[in-house]
Amino acid sequence: MATVRPFRALRPHPDFAQQVASVPYDVIDSAEARELAEGKPNSFLHVIRPEVDLPDGADEHADEVYEKGAENLARFAESSLFLEEEEPALYVYRLVMNGRAQTGIFGLVSVAEYDNDVILKHEKTRPEKEDDRTRHILTQRAHAEPVMLTYRGTDDIDDAVDAAMESPPLYDFKANDFVQHTIWKMSDPGAVSQAFGDVDVLYVADGHHRCAAASRVAKELPDAEGAQNFMAVLFPMEDMEILPYNRAIVKLPVGKQKFLDQLSHRFDVEETYSAEPEEPGTVGLYLGDGWYHLRLPETEYEGVADELDIARLGEFILEPMLGITDPRTDQNIRFIGGIRGTSELERLVDSGEADVAISMYPTSPDELLDVSDAGELMPPKSTWFEPKLRSGLLVHRF
Repeated sequence: MATVRPFRALRPHPDFAQQVASVPYDVIDSAEARELAEGKPNSFLHVIRPEVDLPDGADEHADEVYEKGAENLARFAESSLFLEEEEPALYVYRLVMNGRAQTGIFGLVSVAEYDNDVILKHEKTRPEKEDDRTRHILTQRAHAEPVMLTYRGTDDIDDAVDAAMESPPLYDFKANDFVQHTIWKMSDPGAVSQAFGDVDVLYVADGHHRCAAASRVAKELPDAEGAQNFMAVLFPMEDMEILPYNRAIVKLPVGKQKFLDQLSHRFDVEETYSAEPEEPGTVGLYLGDGWYHLRLPETEYEGVADELDIARLGEFILEPMLGITDPRTDQNIRFIGGIRGTSELERLVDSGEADVAISMYPTSPDELLDVSDAGELMPPKSTWFEPKLRSGLLVHRF
């Protein structure tokens, strides 16, 4: 059974919530963070991307960056911008994007349950990203950003969420990306925690590195009770939407036309006006002169994850034709979240930043659950969840 606990949140006063709330650390790079934080002293980017307060070009993994993040969080906590709840609470967090609502429970989940596979993973993490988030948590003594988990929904949890949303919200604002963010405090957190006792497993949707970092922190601070849990927003799977996670190849080993000829000899390739694949098993290719659709062969491997389009792309194209055996570390491949659209793929090729762009059919929620239930891992960057949670609205200090 899964455990969800209330916590005493550090949170902004309602008048400042929209100023504080920021995009998560991992959807932007340092340059984008600097641009977003410019002229916005109350943005939570000063906590989760503290390099924005250091000279341009500063190493984002330098000691002073982590120290600056802790300093900024302490400054926020002591200012009139923030308050700290007197009692532990659970919250309801709803996001509305393009008319579609996604509503979840915001609370603490157990590191022990993550370690013991009550919280199931579907991606392998990168050590350097784990190191980075671990240092932020240890230096700040806080879980500053929630992870996104999902589960198979139950009527009892749905009823508790509906009841909470009948009261006035703590926060209700539309961000600059036009996503509406609304948070309510739940009046009966004990009932919700009890309802999760009927949920056998949780699934990591977004935030594998934050989960892994929380686990490492718990081991480094075994006597710190607050370090044994970390923040999460838990959404029923039926509310979730997965966008494609597209690819771009920086440099082909042969000319573009020769590469296209090689593909045409091996696979079913056809020219098309559609940038996005229309069905599973098909990928889109852009080399600068228009779009092509390529049908991927069926795999002969027996793993659940091997059947994914992302895995078959690696098996039949990335590895044998491009020499990309580890996409997590290979500098010749770039990953582009589906929210950026296929126009970003065209821009990368047309600008010369990449030789070829690949548009993917999105991984389905059922595929994510099936891979996780089988104890397998997806290839890196298999899922892009949208909309994204905003950071800074609730913080867990310990």
